[in-house]
Amino acid sequence: MIDQPTLLLLVAAFAAVAFLYASVGLGGGSAYTALLALAGVSHVLVPTVSLALNLVVTFVGMINFHRGGHLSLRLVAPFLVTSMPAAWLGGSLHLPQGVFLWLLAATLALVLVRIYLLGDLRLRLRLTGAARLVCSLLLGAVLGFVAGTVGIGGGIYLVPLLIMFGLADEKRAAAAGAVFIWLNSAVGLAARWQQGHAEAATVLPLVGAVAVGGWLGSSLGALRFSPRTIQRTLGLVVAAAVVVIAGRLPLP
Repeated sequence: MIDQPTLLLLVAAFAAVAFLYASVGLGGGSAYTALLALAGVSHVLVPTVSLALNLVVTFVGMINFHRGGHLSLRLVAPFLVTSMPAAWLGGSLHLPQGVFLWLLAATLALVLVRIYLLGDLRLRLRLTGAARLVCSLLLGAVLGFVAGTVGIGGGIYLVPLLIMFGLADEKRAAAAGAVFIWLNSAVGLAARWQQGHAEAATVLPLVGAVAVGGWLGSSLGALRFSPRTIQRTLGLVVAAAVVVIAGRLPLP
């Protein structure tokens, strides 16, 4: 359970973050995970809340991409073949706190690498045939497992990799990322909810905050910042979370 003062602070913070991200068409699941870690929320609860938020954050984007004709199920299907079983497996695991913190710290550190070092990556690798299928299956399994165990949907990794490997342009990659996050979050959340890892009284206020903030941001839209600026600014929250988590890591 999250105590009432902390829950109220998280509701306000999540609404603000959702507003900023949605105003430039982003989801931002990693920022919510980082905020939960900063607030000292139980390692059992963090993935459940994050997965629930992922469902809300990506739902509207998924619909909009479909309406715009950018959604390709054929593109994302190979990733889902392995990611969804892996997300269920990850969501079903009972990880010790120390193991979870190491995994969360590593995952958030990779998010920082993605935001600050690989944001403008120009490398292009053209994959075809068997190489493309194997890459999709392996990547799907890894990202699905991360989604189920940590709560970060994987879109922040998948989207740039789809572009880098020459599998999709930016809009089709973003659409594939939204579908990937939504489905894997649903599977991971189902596995965790089945085990009673969260109470609706805790999750629903945070889901509501993200829904309201995201709706206002997407409706008002057009902040005078680029998506890259928003990501780099809110990446500071992720960096702070990595520092805090590092201080809690058990020594080998």
